[in-house]
Amino acid sequence: MESRTEPAEAEPEPAAAIRRPSPPSTAARPPLVRELLLVVGLFVVYKVGRQLADGHTAEAFRNANRVWDWERTLHLPGEGSVQGALLHSDTVVHLANTYYATVHFPATVAFLVWMYLRRPVHYVWARRVLAAVTAAALALHLTFPLAPPRLLAAAGLVDTGQVYGPTVYGAHPATDEMANQFAAMPSLHFGWALMVAIGLIAATRSRLRWVWLLHPLLTLLVIVGTANHYWLDAIVATALLGIALAVIRLPRGAGATEAHGLVAADETSDEADGAAGNSGGAGGAGEKESVPELVGARR
Repeated sequence: MESRTEPAEAEPEPAAAIRRPSPPSTAARPPLVRELLLVVGLFVVYKVGRQLADGHTAEAFRNANRVWDWERTLHLPGEGSVQGALLHSDTVVHLANTYYATVHFPATVAFLVWMYLRRPVHYVWARRVLAAVTAAALALHLTFPLAPPRLLAAAGLVDTGQVYGPTVYGAHPATDEMANQFAAMPSLHFGWALMVAIGLIAATRSRLRWVWLLHPLLTLLVIVGTANHYWLDAIVATALLGIALAVIRLPRGAGATEAHGLVAADETSDEADGAAGNSGGAGGAGEKESVPELVGARR
């Protein structure tokens, strides 16, 4: 008998050939080398600018007395109330000084690295906001030198860094070559911490994302309790950040676009895995159907 020949079926495309499109947000990620040079350059400019603002000792202390009087006029709570709570425990004071000295820059750098890798659209927005706030802060440091409350006799506060350690400042501001101690307003410790929290809240969708606000809250208590900043330093930093956020807007749909990109990548992966499974299943069925044809051919 004549053997029947079945039409050859098109072989399914192998899973390896299925291209997995990268998330749409990946295209928004700026070149890494350029970003590193930009961030390092901004940091160098800021450090040099702070040093240029140094040396205005008499003016810095006059401004400190003004700020102290302004706070009393506004009926702001005394910085001594926060420091008094810290001084009940040497361990707590030491931890506060350590937080002030070690968390500021690493936390901001870690924030920018994570945003660059996981939320590139949010990263560009956050980097621009931080640069704008830092530039405005530098301008204030140059035009309004301010001695911190730990150096102001009228405040009656303890320099916890010098007494309990650790500290990032020299014992004598006039001879401190590492930092400008007369650049208290605004507090970039607080301004950057608040932006880190706002950026993470905007870039994530977890219900627990609001916990990030503990970072600026803790930073505020630390900078005031260690007598490195006045309340007004944090208030001015918040105002500058608010202006920067009003001017530098997050692109519309940025969160939805990046979230869609991550979901699309996962769905593409699932489809590829499913195609691989169907390919294997189709091959098995083809082998089973070929058996009767071979048997019929022998008749």
